[in-house]
Amino acid sequence: MPQPEIIVDDITTLEVDAIVNAANSPMAPGGGVCGAIHRAAGPALAEECRRVGPCPTGDARITGGHGLPARYVIHTVGPVYQGGSAGEGELLASCYQRSLELACDSGVESIAFPCISAGVFRYPLREAAGIALNVINKWLLSGRQPQRVICCCFRRQDAAIWRELLG
Repeated sequence: MPQPEIIVDDITTLEVDAIVNAANSPMAPGGGVCGAIHRAAGPALAEECRRVGPCPTGDARITGGHGLPARYVIHTVGPVYQGGSAGEGELLASCYQRSLELACDSGVESIAFPCISAGVFRYPLREAAGIALNVINKWLLSGRQPQRVICCCFRRQDAAIWRELLG
């Protein structure tokens, strides 16, 4: 059975078909991974985002990669964590599902995800990673493309949690 790859790297440097941006609803340049992606891609990404946005929480939009090694950027808006009883888990799962669906529809064979909502949106990392791995593993079992899924962590300690959950 295929499994996701857990790596520690800068997502903006990965040579994959698509990277996923933990975006805000207006799809504007922001902080964290979103800001890093926009800086690396250049101003044309923000211009395209203005044309295809906004994006509601739990959904995704796709743009070109512009100055990135990746052909595409899939922008998804994760939920702000409010304690876990406001539907955050379902919305977070939808982020991964919708991103994979857009990737499949666009012919993407390799995709890299950050840990959506686990930064400034305060989702507990272990819980967010568990939701992500659940969706990704079901996708990989389905046999649909993309079959190469990378979970890109910025810190080693985060990757250790993902690896532990992956088993």
